[in-house]
This record gives sequence, C-alpha cells and structure tokens, in this order.
Amino acid sequence: MNSEARAPDSRGRRLLMAELDGELTESEREELERLVAADPELAKERKRFKRLKEVTDSMALKPAPEEMWDDYWASVYSRVERGLGWVFVSIGAIILLAYGAWRGVETLLADATMPWFVKTAVLAVSFGAVILLVSVVREKLFLGPKQRYKDVER
Repeated sequence: MNSEARAPDSRGRRLLMAELDGELTESEREELERLVAADPELAKERKRFKRLKEVTDSMALKPAPEEMWDDYWASVYSRVERGLGWVFVSIGAIILLAYGAWRGVETLLADATMPWFVKTAVLAVSFGAVILLVSVVREKLFLGPKQRYKDVER
C-alpha cells in the first residue's frame, strides 16, 4: 500500500477532494487514477465520498411552515420596537435630566469670578452623571429580571 496516498494531507487525498468538487485538470485526473489503482484504501474512500456527495446533492431543505414565519416576524418587530423605545426613552431622559442639572448649576456658573475650566468641569461632571444615571436605570429595568447569575456566590 502506498502510505503517502493514505496520509491525511497527502496528494491523493487532495486530488480526491478536488475531484468531488469538479476541479481536476486532465493531468490531475490521470494522477488520481494512478494513486487509486495503487492504493485500495484510497479507492474505498473515493467510493464513500462519491456516495456521500450523491446523497447530499439529492437532499433538499424542508420549507418552513407559514406559522413559523409569522412568529419570526412578530419577534423581529417587537425587538425593533422595544429597541427604538429604549433609545427614545434614554434620549428623552438624558435631555430632561441634563436640563435639570443645567438649571441646578446655572447659579454656580453665573458667578463671573469662577474660572472657565471649573465651569467646564462642573458641566462635564453633571452631564456625565446624567448619562450614567440613565444607563444604570435602563440596565436595571431591562436586565434585572433576566440576570442569570443573580444568586451565584463566589
């Protein structure tokens, strides 16, 4: 037996796969025929793969029932709607809370003796706190009941 033809990455095996895919040149086809004639194991493998290819080529997917598609699209629509809803709620909450924070620090910023970088820092902290607050609240509302490892102790 030709041990090179049976090795998993051998030339014979590569030619066999190319034959199954219909990618052999005439010289490669002749080389494969020589290797198959010299190695009965490669010939058996060729036969098995040809049979497998025939079976898989004749297979067809069963069409999905209409009810499944109805459920699928209902699920897609609800996910899109909920996603958009959370986006708008988050944006609205950020705007309202930012406006409230602005009004709250407005008196602080009206002070003309305060340096501009302190005013900028106060605004950045206020807006950052608003965004973080909205993010944490949204996460708790959305993920709270679904948290998988809530009762797991380390």
